[in-house]
Amino acid sequence: MPKFAAGVVRFQSEVFPGKQKLFEDLSEGQSPEALFITCSDSRIETAMITQTEPGELFICRNAGNIVPPHTNHTGGMTASIEFAVAALKVPHIVVCGHTECGAMKGAMAPEGLDGLPHVREWLGYSKAAVDIVNELGSDLSESERMAMLLQQNVILQLNHLRTHPTVATKLAKKELQLHGWVYDIKTGGIVAYDEQDDAFEPVSERYAAEVAKLAAEMTNCSS
Repeated sequence: MPKFAAGVVRFQSEVFPGKQKLFEDLSEGQSPEALFITCSDSRIETAMITQTEPGELFICRNAGNIVPPHTNHTGGMTASIEFAVAALKVPHIVVCGHTECGAMKGAMAPEGLDGLPHVREWLGYSKAAVDIVNELGSDLSESERMAMLLQQNVILQLNHLRTHPTVATKLAKKELQLHGWVYDIKTGGIVAYDEQDDAFEPVSERYAAEVAKLAAEMTNCSS
């Protein structure tokens, strides 16, 4: 804890003064560009990965980057999704999985979760992804099966997102886009899901046109 306290002191004395205008503006409200749903794993640093500033991402984290299908039961994820989409009107939602995910390892071997009943129940929302891997990846190595599971789980959670009324409505009005990512902790690489091709490809390729357009806009603004 002393390390964290020292970090707060350093933030207040060294970081905050240089971004004071930003925080003053944010004190008046927020308008994030995306709802970013990722794992609670301590190795996932969303701002570092995306190179974003405070106020740009509305972040929800849980074990396994899971989105329960919509029901009449109110839970933290359901309420957060509804608020981000209906109140904040985010135009994008990203579901981001990652390598070495303990939750997905648990989903693949639920018999090892007998002492963690709530975790086991929560990971039931990934069962369809596990079933797909067991059906299609029976001849693969364990590492290959896990890689498949990480991707299938992201696709599954994107499908769960579509069951939420606010999300379904915004998608129908073409006011919202869904994105599925998998982050590699060891290499820093990220692959993104292309629904049309039903495949994951590097972010640099998946968003090549958008990145080029942004770069051109930034060049025009600076000239």
